[in-house]
Order: sequence, then structure tokens, then C-alpha cells
Amino acid sequence: MKRKFVSKVLNLMLREAKDRGAEVFSVGELVHGNPYRSLIFSILSARTKDATTIAICKKLFKKYPTVHRLAKADVKEVEKIIYGVGFYRQKARYIVNAARMIVEEFDGKVPSDYDSLMKIPGVGRKVANVVLLHVFGKNRIPVDTHVHRISNRLGWVKTKKPEQTEEALMKLVSPSLWHKVNRAMVAYGQTVCLPRNPKCKECKIRGICAYYQY
Repeated sequence: MKRKFVSKVLNLMLREAKDRGAEVFSVGELVHGNPYRSLIFSILSARTKDATTIAICKKLFKKYPTVHRLAKADVKEVEKIIYGVGFYRQKARYIVNAARMIVEEFDGKVPSDYDSLMKIPGVGRKVANVVLLHVFGKNRIPVDTHVHRISNRLGWVKTKKPEQTEEALMKLVSPSLWHKVNRAMVAYGQTVCLPRNPKCKECKIRGICAYYQY
């Protein structure tokens, strides 16, 4: 597949999803590239819609505006605030313990390298890559359910696990475009290529989609 073609598809996804008001575009307004906010939002957003996570994080960051404040928080109080996100009890422990580790082991600063991020409670490969890409500007392809689903539906990859999808996309997509992949596919997955009942008839790239052709 020609890389110029990939670029065209990603740009089309971004334009179409922005016109449809994809939730992901509101995330930047909340986190503003803030390492602390970006990390906590990414941990809480797993298996939760962005609109829900945004509303809850606004309340959370109002009460705990800094990593130092969250590090001193009572987990039960955090549970009450983040009720509504998936696995809220587990995530409350994650984010409080994450804040404590950042304060105690990283001098109060979210680390900017992959290995250190992966030591933090609640951080997996996707969250680490999201923070590295959107906060520290490192070239990564974070793979969540949207990216995994859409890249397989298009026929760009044939993978079973997100890690396999990441590796396959890194070979397929030019490094100069890696920064667009997650945002484009997440936005498109929220508005057109839905998990269930995708809007194939409205999709402007259905002509090159293996899922639609099949």
C-alpha cells in the first residue's frame, strides 16, 4: 500500500470525524498537554466513553489539581468522584498509587520514557504510548480498541492482539504519519466505524474497506 494513500485515508477520517463532533477532540481542551492530567485521563478512559471520562475528570482535577494533591487523596473519596467510569474502584486505587509513585520515585514529574511509565500502576502499553505521543511528542502508535478494530476492518492488518496491530502498523505506515493514526482512528471509531452497527453506507472510505467489501 502506498504511503501517500494511507495519509489521504487518515486525513479523511480526521476531517469527517471532526465534522461529526467526535468526542476525542474535546480531550485536548481538558488536558492541554499536561503530563499529570494526560496520564490520569488515559488510565480512567479505558473501557469508558470519552464524554464520560471528560465529565468525571473535570470534577477530579478540580478537587485534585496536582499530582501531589492526588497522592494524598483517600481512595474512597476518589471512588466517589470517578464513579461512572468502568472499573472505578480498581482505577481509584490505580490513580492514587500512580500519583504516589510519581511523587516518591519521579520527583513529582511524569516520566518521559517508556520503561519508567510502565512501572506506574494502571499504565499499560497503550497508556504509555498515548502519554509519550501526546505529551512528550515521541513517535508512537497507541493502539486501543478503535485502532485495532478499524485497521483490521480496513484490511491493513490481520491481527488478534493490540500489540500485534501496533507492530504491523509501524511497518505499514510511514513514521511521519504515526502521530495521526491513533487520533484519526479513535475519532472515526466514535462517529462512523462504530463497534456495533458501523455506518458503512455513510463511510467515505468504504470502497477500500475489506469489511464492507466482504
